[in-house]
Amino acid sequence: MELWELEAREAIRTLISRYAHCADTGRFDALVELFAEDGTLEIEGREPLRGRDLIRQFLGATKKARAASTARPLIRHHVTSVDVDVRSREEATASSYFFVITERGPDHWGRYRDQLVHVGGQWRFRQRKVRLDGRRPRDE
Repeated sequence: MELWELEAREAIRTLISRYAHCADTGRFDALVELFAEDGTLEIEGREPLRGRDLIRQFLGATKKARAASTARPLIRHHVTSVDVDVRSREEATASSYFFVITERGPDHWGRYRDQLVHVGGQWRFRQRKVRLDGRRPRDE
């Protein structure tokens, strides 16, 4: 393995981690910047969100709904088993699992499947697919 590939792998792991930290702290403008300009966020069961503007709108609405549903909003995304495949100096893929905890305890869990692109000296999400494997019953 060459040094540039090791650097790419570490930068991609940082990108994936930064996504979780931005989501947990409500820094959605910073989160949106982790996507390529024409990047796509695909959440299973919803229409794909193409481009930073649509992703930002969705996250803003999600933040408002979350704040309205609890007096003490707390959310933590735990991301594990990150598997990165660097295909070239400009393209890579990654897969990982996530587990989300809120003030009510375990909330939802699933997997991310990412297509990544190296643009402007930074790795960005070209496409992030989010698939839920399970969730806490909503009546709890």
